[in-house]
Order: sequence, then structure tokens, then C-alpha cells
Amino acid sequence: MERQRDGYDWVMAGRGNTAGSSGRDNAVRGSGTPSGASPLAEALARVGDRWTLQVVEALLAGPRRFNDLLDQVPGIAANILSERLRRLEREALLVARPYSERPPRAAYELTAEGKERLQDLLSEAGPAAWEDEGFGVHFAFFSQTRADVRMRILEGRRTRLEERLESVRAALSRTRERLDSYTLELHRHGLDSVEREVRWLNELIASERTAGEKEQS
Repeated sequence: MERQRDGYDWVMAGRGNTAGSSGRDNAVRGSGTPSGASPLAEALARVGDRWTLQVVEALLAGPRRFNDLLDQVPGIAANILSERLRRLEREALLVARPYSERPPRAAYELTAEGKERLQDLLSEAGPAAWEDEGFGVHFAFFSQTRADVRMRILEGRRTRLEERLESVRAALSRTRERLDSYTLELHRHGLDSVEREVRWLNELIASERTAGEKEQS
């Protein structure tokens, strides 16, 4: 929590993608990006692993050469970076501009469409941003997002998870006697995972409010 302002970017990776679409949590969470998500959110949901998101973040400041990106994205291997850049280019989110023919080298930058869609993404705070994959994408860019938008997304995500918890608990109370011990344990594990995320969201929301109060004082 002490790195709240600049530490949003890769908290998701450190938490084992708590807000992602892990198969073990599907009984509680559901999956897929809502049809109302922005084009960028849909694109990043398809290629939105943590390496891709870190590459996009590095390009927010402007064009970067391959070796620059290797330095700015700690731990990424050259072959992984090459593959992620190709995927982002296929999605029309970035463009490669050659600056050397021998050896062939290029600088990479977000396209005008990619920048425009990114700004749209950063201002979105509706239900599409509360779902599993949509929330993960938005959260990755929280350090670039306005405080009021962050708060609406966090509160919306918490509401969505609380609704799921209530629904699954009600279903379990009706079907508990018909479930075998392993299936019941799987449901319990899923409930525990979501309850942990709700507690985490509570901490983030409290931290956001405290930071906002300090800025106003």
C-alpha cells in the first residue's frame, strides 16, 4: 500500500492476477470481456498478459527502440518482447518505424488510434471496467488514470464481486447436500479467493480516500 500512487502497474502480477480469469475461480467469477468494452479493452483482453501491458506502458512516453524497451521492462526476454510487439502491431495498437536497414532495426510507438483508444479506456468507469478481464486491463493503467475514475472502478468492482458472492452462497445453500466433497471444496476455495479480493479492494478504496483527503487539505 505504501507505493499506491506509482505501484498500481504490476501489482496484478505480484498478486497472481487476483482479478484475472484463473480457471480455479471460474465457478465464482465468470469470464470474458463484456460486449460493451472499448475496442482497446477488447484488444488488450486478447493480448493482455503482464508483458504486453508493460510494453504499452513503456510506450506511453513516446517512441522506444527495441533495446530501450528491454531496459524499461525488467525481466522480459528478447524473444518475448519481439513476439509481444508483433501482436500489438497486428492489433494496430503500435507501429514499427524502421531507422536502420542493415541490420534491420525499428523504433516502436503507439499509433494515433491506439493513443485515442487508450485515452477512452482511461476515462471508462462503467460496468465493463468491473468485470474480470476489463478490470485487470484498467488496473494496469491506474497510475495514468484520474483519481475519480479509479475510485468508481474500484467501488464498481467491489460491488460486482459482492453480488457474485451473494449469488454463489445462495446457490451453495440450495445444492450443498448434492455436491461431493471435492466439488464443495472447489467452491469454498473460489469463495475464499473472491473474499480476499474484496478485502484487498477495501484497502485500496480506503487508501484512495485518504490520499484524496490529503490532497484537499
